[in-house]
Amino acid sequence: MKVRQLSAVLAASVLTLGLAACGDSANDGNAGSDGDASGGTGKAVKIGIKFDQPGLGLKKGTDYAGLDVDVAKYVAKELGSGEGDITWVQAPSAQRETLISTGQVDMIFATYSITDKRKETVSFAGPYFVAGQDLLVRGDDSSITGPETLTGKKLCSVTGSTSAQKVKDKYPGVQLQEFGTYSECVAALVSKGVDALTTDNTILAGYASQDQYKGKLKVVGKTFSEERYGVGIKKGDTALCEKINTALTKMVSSGDWQKAVDANLGPAGFKVDTAVNPPKPDACS
Repeated sequence: MKVRQLSAVLAASVLTLGLAACGDSANDGNAGSDGDASGGTGKAVKIGIKFDQPGLGLKKGTDYAGLDVDVAKYVAKELGSGEGDITWVQAPSAQRETLISTGQVDMIFATYSITDKRKETVSFAGPYFVAGQDLLVRGDDSSITGPETLTGKKLCSVTGSTSAQKVKDKYPGVQLQEFGTYSECVAALVSKGVDALTTDNTILAGYASQDQYKGKLKVVGKTFSEERYGVGIKKGDTALCEKINTALTKMVSSGDWQKAVDANLGPAGFKVDTAVNPPKPDACS
């Protein structure tokens, strides 16, 4: 009798463990909405961001912060991935298309302006924010008031960015210097190696607001382009595009988009252009 009772107990224990394991698997599939946002309980995903853009995509030790990061986390959660499921990958401007096409990332949130030329290689969801190209100069420089005053000046931008290409096309009298990252441009500006830095006003405001640059750098405040930040994905992945657009629309309607904008761009005193923000996602194609 004792042997039979022990066997029955063991059988019941095995059954209980099996049911618990099934329950965990079911929860894994719903980690995007119900799981622990910080745990690795959902689908693994590789997301490309910038590592050196304050207010947008900045790596600080093992932490990542910024508007791009917050939007990426929200979208990932809606797609079934908690924060612990995300592998953050550095995505310099010149490498973004390669990172997507070779499968090194699943999505890119990295101040990635939607352009027709880029659409030849990758697809985009969004946009999720609309910025404008501007200039960052030294705080005591009153000679540069807009792009038309750049003739003969040394201007820095990043290789592979739309900002660099627009300057080349529209202002041939500028001495353009292209670096690998914007932080390199900022260092050159502070050391007087260049006279100005051009990129999106969101990025420039983030640098100008950093403690070490307060009073030393300023944004001119005269935008001369429209930069529509999209989510870069593999060419032709319409299904993923539609899922991302649904998530972005929900982020706006829930108020979480505005909270992310205020938290990340507010400290820099950045004024969002409400005429174009928040934008409605484009149709996927």
